[in-house]
Amino acid sequence: MPPKAWKTQSSRQIYENPWMKLHEDIAEMPNGQTTVYGVVECAECVGVLPFIDDDHVVMVRQYRYVFGEDHRWEMPSGGVKRGEALEEAARRELREEVGYDAAELQHVSTYFPSKSIVRETGYLFIGRGLTQVKAVPDETEFLEIAIFPFHRVLQMVNASEIRDSMTVITVLHAARLRGE
Repeated sequence: MPPKAWKTQSSRQIYENPWMKLHEDIAEMPNGQTTVYGVVECAECVGVLPFIDDDHVVMVRQYRYVFGEDHRWEMPSGGVKRGEALEEAARRELREEVGYDAAELQHVSTYFPSKSIVRETGYLFIGRGLTQVKAVPDETEFLEIAIFPFHRVLQMVNASEIRDSMTVITVLHAARLRGE
């Protein structure tokens, strides 16, 4: 039998900016007790692992403020704008971050980046048939771009050198699809 749902008794917004909202809820648990629950709400997000050819992918790295580091490679990713289709968001992020457009986007997974306090859904794609275009990053993005052999990216995932969940999941799906 599945667990019983919790009931939201009240919800109060604490903070909001263009990327997220934070609210504090009072929730009634199945045993009748109540608890405080903080919830971070984010827009949907997309990520694309872009294959230049059958064996090479384009990766980016940038300073990640939350973790205070700038040495981890990741695939192009970002938020979905209000009213934007998922595939269009994926193509936009690909153009903005690495300067490529994809003729083909293959959806490989939909998942929750964090299941306990963050309400966000991620949509992951593999991009193929790339055409180079002018990269125009967002005003908060200062990116380094590089092309890697896919086997090296898979090694970086397996060694936990790549740690962001969008890239890890997509690389592992790509390896599975390639029979690796």
